[in-house]
Amino acid sequence: MSLFKRPGSPFWWARFTHHGRRIQKSTGTADRAQAQHFHNRLKAELWQQDRLGTRPVRHWQDAVFRFLKETSHKASHEDDKRRLRWLDAYLAGKRLDEISRDLIDRVGELKKRQSSAATANRHLALIRTILRRAWADWDWLDKPPRVRLYPEPKRRIRFLTRPEAERLLAALPAHQADAARFALATGLRQSNILHLEWSQVDLARCTAWIHPDQAKARHAIAVPLNAEAMEILGRQLGKHARAVFTYQGQPIRQISTRAWREALKRAGIADFRWHDLRHTWASWHAMAGTSMQELQELGGWESASMVRRYAHLSARHLAEAAARISAPQLQNLLQQDSGESPATGIQSPNPLVVAK
Repeated sequence: MSLFKRPGSPFWWARFTHHGRRIQKSTGTADRAQAQHFHNRLKAELWQQDRLGTRPVRHWQDAVFRFLKETSHKASHEDDKRRLRWLDAYLAGKRLDEISRDLIDRVGELKKRQSSAATANRHLALIRTILRRAWADWDWLDKPPRVRLYPEPKRRIRFLTRPEAERLLAALPAHQADAARFALATGLRQSNILHLEWSQVDLARCTAWIHPDQAKARHAIAVPLNAEAMEILGRQLGKHARAVFTYQGQPIRQISTRAWREALKRAGIADFRWHDLRHTWASWHAMAGTSMQELQELGGWESASMVRRYAHLSARHLAEAAARISAPQLQNLLQQDSGESPATGIQSPNPLVVAK
């Protein structure tokens, strides 16, 4: 049979033999007539490649498969797969040269209405990346279409004050409160805290580490443990042989739970995610005078631009410059320029003029 359906899939699949090689591809459609058209066109394209030497026709699924294979090391690999599953409904079965700017714009508008401009941009950027690879790296496409991203509003960094943080911690169950306190003490991401193992902790040296394959930037992160972090780890000793943070004897698998949401309500805190604990940690550091370079190393950020989000909270390094035009300081400078003594206002002798 040239067309068939797989169990659990709404799409028709095309299957035939070409020069002894079995060809099997999803048509990307549940309509049998359209699937038959796809099947016939695919056979014709293969014939043209053999007889006329034309470039093989590549489809969206071909590009997706190769992209996922080449980027399996990315920290965002699972996010890419999730976005590509959504995009399949609109791009599966399309030849790469059929994916036009108009089609991409329509897909972007659908996602924007469904979620937000920021979420739509993540999907559009993924389309752009794959098409650019197909053009520049794989020679599958003559020229990729331009992909227009939506403007995203600049959002302020969401962080807690010390009193707000204490209210939240008091409202959380003990196991979540300890994990949250550890986040505020170290700045570690949620996944790094949940997957932290005792093999990654050296209590004698007051340090922990995140392996490269666990870090978002894919490089190892050294985590100095302050007194509060050490106190929290001390409470976890003996609860589990491998995992650091546990609940009822088992490693914690999920932390943004109903208990988390209810604790936020009881603490009177709105518009706050678990990841904002990391923003809070970074904001507290910036306000305490930690340099942006130190903060970048502590947080394991690959780019300095990610750290500059907190620069406005740290003005200590500019305090001396700001003081230069304060009234007393400025008066002294003006008097010095005019040759007067700052203390008495008496004209100072010019040291370059030799007294007669």
